[in-house]
Amino acid sequence: MKTYEMLYVLDAATADEAKDGIQKKFEDVITSRGGNVFSVDKLGVKKLAYPIDYKTEGNYVAFSFEADGSVIKELDRIAGLTSEVLRRMITVKA
Repeated sequence: MKTYEMLYVLDAATADEAKDGIQKKFEDVITSRGGNVFSVDKLGVKKLAYPIDYKTEGNYVAFSFEADGSVIKELDRIAGLTSEVLRRMITVKA
C-alpha cells in the first residue's frame, strides 16, 4: 500500500453537517477497502484563483491516507459524483 494525499475544494456555501458528511463518506471509502486515514486538515474558506461554476470562494480540506490503487479510482469517482465538490486532486506522497 502507498501513502496518498487528497485535497478537495467544497462550495463555500455548503452547510457544516454536509461538509462533515462528505468527509465521512470519503473516509469510509478508504477504510472499508482496507486503507488507513492518517490526518485530516480543514484549511477553511479561501478565495479561489479563478471562478469555478461562478463561485469565487471554496472550503479546502486535505487529508493523508494509506490505500491500494483500486481505492484511489473509487475515491476519485465518488468525489466526481459529489455535487458540492468543486475540484479534487489525489497525489502519491513521496
